[in-house]
Amino acid sequence: MNFKIVADSSSDVLSLPQVPFASAPLTIVAGDRTYVDTPELDVAGMAADLKTHKGKSSTACPGLNDWLTAFGDAESILCFCITSGLSGTYNAARLAAHEYEEQHPGRRVFVMDTLSTGPEMRLLIERAEELILAGTEFDDIVDALNDYSRQTHLLFCLCSLHNLVVNGRANPAIGALVGLLGIRVIGCASEKGDIEIVGKARGDKKAVQANLNAMRDRGYSGGKVRIDHCSNEPAAQALRDQILAQWPSADVVIDHARGLCAYYAEEAGLLIGFEG
Repeated sequence: MNFKIVADSSSDVLSLPQVPFASAPLTIVAGDRTYVDTPELDVAGMAADLKTHKGKSSTACPGLNDWLTAFGDAESILCFCITSGLSGTYNAARLAAHEYEEQHPGRRVFVMDTLSTGPEMRLLIERAEELILAGTEFDDIVDALNDYSRQTHLLFCLCSLHNLVVNGRANPAIGALVGLLGIRVIGCASEKGDIEIVGKARGDKKAVQANLNAMRDRGYSGGKVRIDHCSNEPAAQALRDQILAQWPSADVVIDHARGLCAYYAEEAGLLIGFEG
């Protein structure tokens, strides 16, 4: 069976080792500047531009043709989307999947609303790859992914909520406090896929401990962890070191947040996907 894994660009995945993969790009718009979240995007340059941008900014989901291009010519497609609680991406992907299946009778597309983004999406994508390589049938993969999604979680640790606030994704009153006197906000993706604030900490050191506590509260006991950072590798490494100090066999990988995630997490932000 000819499988392909597809995701929108908020997964921060660029390729997979053994299964065909494609990404459908989201777009960030700030004034007359447009940043398409492709592998060629200069994320650091975008972040520098946005720091000096005084007006509003926004994001746009992949269009129908973006999804159809990403699907390519595969017989069986597993498609992963940023939470429908924050984006229209999932609905656009479902429309594309319906059209693709009509154009290619007998082919199948599973579109998953991950109710999350970034590194939690990556965990789901990695699991999909494992199941494909194990020779699992399409319907069984879908069931396994739905089960696995109930065991994965997303935390974020942010120094600014500016872009979330201007896009109506976060409370302005909370946003005004974040960053003052070194305050970081700790949040999670809720069961409905929207943003839930679970705590705050002052400085990276206390934030690392707050994240560990939040992970433990959600059942973390030494499984996979994927950490994406926005120009804050020291904090990501400190968190990894603390995880490995308590769970030496944990599978922890650090990577850079790309366009969409970097836009929302902003400078020094961390996104943490983990198994609970």
